[in-house]
Amino acid sequence: MTKILDLIICGGGAAGLTSAVYAARSGLDFVLIDISSSMGSQITQTSDVDNYTGFAKVNGMELVMKFYDHAKALNAPMVNDEVLEITKENDIFTVKCAQCDYKSKAVIYCSGASHRELGVKGEKELLGRGVGYCAVCDGFFYRNKTVVVVGGGNTAVTDALYLSKICKKVILVHRRDSLRAEKILVERLNNAENIEIIFNSEVLEILGEKNANGVLLKSAEKIDCDGVFIAVGIVPRSNTVKDIVKLDNGGYIVADENGKTSLDGFFAAGDVRTKALRQIITACSDGANCVDSVNKFLDTL
Repeated sequence: MTKILDLIICGGGAAGLTSAVYAARSGLDFVLIDISSSMGSQITQTSDVDNYTGFAKVNGMELVMKFYDHAKALNAPMVNDEVLEITKENDIFTVKCAQCDYKSKAVIYCSGASHRELGVKGEKELLGRGVGYCAVCDGFFYRNKTVVVVGGGNTAVTDALYLSKICKKVILVHRRDSLRAEKILVERLNNAENIEIIFNSEVLEILGEKNANGVLLKSAEKIDCDGVFIAVGIVPRSNTVKDIVKLDNGGYIVADENGKTSLDGFFAAGDVRTKALRQIITACSDGANCVDSVNKFLDTL
């Protein structure tokens, strides 16, 4: 018979690892499940984090390792597995994974989000051959070369700034007439000598046969480049739970600031839930709040 835990945490990003820290401190019988052995999710793809209190500037991977080490120091149980399905029957959750199943009285779901695709010709065909979504992961391949970054938010601008230190030239293409990124990031962008910004323009196609070698804009202008990085937003990883909890039109799990969802005992934290601000620090806050909610929920059983 499978042991029934107090809690299962699905996801090992900022929200998940913070949940693990608070669950361990609360003395809960739990496990954290994440598909990646490195944990961290999107944070590991961030070059420099400069808006996490206490760190004027820290590498994304370094920050994740601090979260991970903190959880390990508290003997938080963590396993590498893929969550395939979650069901609830007779007040008990069953989390079906690729390797084995787990049962619990409560779940904190913090699966994060994935990069949104641009949806143009050449994107899928040339993925990994000049097209990418992670500047930190692949930027070094384009040293002293020219790259295009598509987007206008914090991620796009941060990627452009990171790449400007490696590449000969960075061309930022944005469909609006102004950037949506934070003011401090825009100021840094404007001060970069090797970044060109093209406003009011959209990429219609990524060009190339064996490898990406340019983009075709809506204006019919062609821009030659060696690589294309797409940063046009995120998509919540909520498909696994779409049949058991309420989602909004964007696919985000509807949850309040305490992580409470439409299903009793099921709590959501981090980028996967409805919220105004998606940052590392707010994901950590979500994790802490969810464990508090779990403790209160367990007291009612």
